[in-house]
Amino acid sequence: MLLFVEIGYAQYTPIINSKRPGFSDSPYSVGTKVYQVEGGLFYKKVGNYQTYINDVNGIPVYYVHSSTGFGSDLMLRTGLFMEKLEFNAELAFVNEDRDYTAPSVYSESELGLSKLTIGAKYLVYMPEYADKSKEIRSWKARHAFDTKRLIPAVGVYAGLNTNLLMDMYKNPEGISPRFAIFTQNDLSNRWIVLMNFIIDKAFTDEMENSFILTSTYSFTERISAFGEGQVFFRTQEYVPNDFQFGAGGAYLVNNNLQVDFSARMIYDEREDSSYLFGMGASWRLDRHKDKIIGNTEDEDVMNPDEKRGFFAGLFAGGWFASKSNNKKVDDVKVSKAKSRAGLQAPVNKKAQKAREKQNKQLIKDTEKKEKAERKNQEKENG
Repeated sequence: MLLFVEIGYAQYTPIINSKRPGFSDSPYSVGTKVYQVEGGLFYKKVGNYQTYINDVNGIPVYYVHSSTGFGSDLMLRTGLFMEKLEFNAELAFVNEDRDYTAPSVYSESELGLSKLTIGAKYLVYMPEYADKSKEIRSWKARHAFDTKRLIPAVGVYAGLNTNLLMDMYKNPEGISPRFAIFTQNDLSNRWIVLMNFIIDKAFTDEMENSFILTSTYSFTERISAFGEGQVFFRTQEYVPNDFQFGAGGAYLVNNNLQVDFSARMIYDEREDSSYLFGMGASWRLDRHKDKIIGNTEDEDVMNPDEKRGFFAGLFAGGWFASKSNNKKVDDVKVSKAKSRAGLQAPVNKKAQKAREKQNKQLIKDTEKKEKAERKNQEKENG
């Protein structure tokens, strides 16, 4: 049960980038030399589910059943060849019991794979956001909303649904392709919105189109929650559309481990009573190495980019991961400075002290100006 700019073209983040616990996916990859496993346990209950069979004398005939099942889902992800490209595999293993009431009354149970899909994702576009921390002249400008955040990052996905499944879930027409467009808006350092446009089981009679909207918010540097809505547009005649609503949360244990829980309700025109409950974890083996970018003046380290999945998307762009990123870059710069120390000319200590004094005075003047601006702002707001 799988629920739920541009800085050096880097996809890797110091914090794990997980698809769980929502059904939606972000346009970003996990990064090269990162090997990630996302899995969990789930329980589902389905009531009054109808599957169209054929027409008899102009009257549609359905399979009608209710079912319960429990199982495990797993997703394997890795970045290969380039930062923007990710390969992944999704599978689910379930034990399901079904009770049929039409066209005849009987029961059946089956244990096996209900999903096995392999695919690849590629980042097409990643927007650039203004660095408000460098704005020192105006408190209002530094805290104003950046309209560029309304422009989403965009990724594309192509996959193949294999038919190595148990009989309950086999597609009569065999293997089928799956296509998707993923978008992500970082509306703030704590709030991100994902949209997915998906075509599943394409070019078959069971093809279905779906749209997912997911909103995730970070309450602390380790705790986040999400809400999600999904609608299915069926192409089969007599098969109604589904409307699904999910919610849950995740906890960041460390930079490479996340745990989660979720619940989901399914509603359609048949008035089914269907529910999904799940919990799981995401873990990665991190072998990623930042590339070095050379220029005419000096070398610098490619800063891992900010906006990614459930936690990486929330924290890497905010105060939590920025501390980690800045620390790594600062450590490298300090190391470089030390290595060049023997080649530099002697430092003029008087001139250095004068510059330091001047910088301190500039900081004090800036803080004083900001304080005055805040007081004026408060007066204007009443």
